[in-house]
Amino acid sequence: MDKRFYITTPIYYVNDVPHIGHAYTTLACDVLARYKRARGYEVFFLTGTDEHGQKVEKAALSRGETPLELADRVMKRFQALWEKLNVSNTDFIRTSQERHKQGATALFSKLLASGDIYLGEYEDWYCTPCETFWTETQLLEGSCPDCGRPTEKLKEDSYFFRMSHYGEALLQHIEANPEFIQPRSRRNEILNFLREGLRDLSISRTSFSWGIPVPGDERHVIYVWFDALSNYITALGYPQDPEGNFEKFWPADVHVIGKDILRFHTVYWPTFLLAAGLPLPKKVFAHGWWTVEGQKMSKSLANVVEPNMLVDKYGVDAIRYFLLREVPFGLDGDFSHTALVHRINSDLANDLGNLVSRSTAMVNKYFNGILPAPTVPETIDEAYIARFPAAVTAVDEQMNDLAFNKALQAIWELVSASNKYIDDTAPWTLAKDPAKTERLGTVMYNLLEAVRLIGLLVSPFMPQTAVSIEQTLGLSAAEVILNGQDRWGGLQPGVTIAKATPLFPRIETE
Repeated sequence: MDKRFYITTPIYYVNDVPHIGHAYTTLACDVLARYKRARGYEVFFLTGTDEHGQKVEKAALSRGETPLELADRVMKRFQALWEKLNVSNTDFIRTSQERHKQGATALFSKLLASGDIYLGEYEDWYCTPCETFWTETQLLEGSCPDCGRPTEKLKEDSYFFRMSHYGEALLQHIEANPEFIQPRSRRNEILNFLREGLRDLSISRTSFSWGIPVPGDERHVIYVWFDALSNYITALGYPQDPEGNFEKFWPADVHVIGKDILRFHTVYWPTFLLAAGLPLPKKVFAHGWWTVEGQKMSKSLANVVEPNMLVDKYGVDAIRYFLLREVPFGLDGDFSHTALVHRINSDLANDLGNLVSRSTAMVNKYFNGILPAPTVPETIDEAYIARFPAAVTAVDEQMNDLAFNKALQAIWELVSASNKYIDDTAPWTLAKDPAKTERLGTVMYNLLEAVRLIGLLVSPFMPQTAVSIEQTLGLSAAEVILNGQDRWGGLQPGVTIAKATPLFPRIETE
């Protein structure tokens, strides 16, 4: 079994400030990367910034700075946010870096040499904000069909990629590999698009200069999408591969993207790779958008949700939990502070926090903080314990499907079952009868072992919370390992259990 795993976010465009949509994509990747590491995989987790193009050049000039100065400034905001959100990326690629320029130029040169790139003339309607050409029939009342803003007619010399040559091969690949595009609705969208036939793609520009020059013809810069998409291999060291990462990790196990860039990742990128004779990524997963109380986020509505503010107000693990729990990954979601506070108070404070507090407090009260050994289980114990291996299996399947909210539901069913186990076994009643000390010890052991396993399972989602739980149980929290540690009975009797402080204090609402 191959124990390597390569996961990527899109690279984020530096003409924008980081918002909740960027955080959502990156956190989803971080959760899966952490889970795979805990399962013993060697993980390469890539994120970064897309820094070239006409939009960046225009924005920089309007501010009296160079495009690189703008990119340097905005890129740091993304890096700072990922650090604040406890994101564990392996690498951060910038398209302005020399390693990327060399790799993107090498890919372009390879396709130029093979005849898959040729020089021609392009004329069509261009949307600058989207960096996209549209045909007359694709426009909506003269405006861009994606963003609704005005387009302008442009005619210029351009290098073209023979994308039309690879449409049939890509169609066959998607039909033969149902997992390649997820969720299924996105796959159907791309299949319908491909069946209409592909045109050759303009992949250079002469109307601006902020980009990677076309090799041998520096009047042109490489089109931003050809440039940007190649980051997934240039970050691994393509083509020289000095550290062996390209050989080790390509093809990617999953590109996680927003649904707005689906076509670029499931048509343009795969056809570039087919032309270059390189393997296609195993999966592209396109998630939905976040609205804010029913409205799409926009600067004009002043409703853009700023992740730094959310973390400062509610805490990083609460935000990580909410974003992955609230909405099935792949569908659109609606953000509201009311829903967030409800999740914190209900799921985190009442359910998980209360379980850890009650369990650790009782073992301290009844056994002076020393974990007793379990004795012969009763039927109620057996039924309770049997839940855990089934849940571990379910969580593994759901994580591999990127069904993060289902994985959290499965974990929270254990949390709920544990709180019910306390109520059903009534340790406070057992403690009143010295003849039932062994029975009380069994109940306490089962509860604290359940807390250990729940802590392991929540760790990819809420790493700080998991560390607190592990430390309370007297365990080393240096590295979370699931393989071999996810079976019942890992907590050793005799260990000292600390009395937990509240993991998630309730938020008082007006």
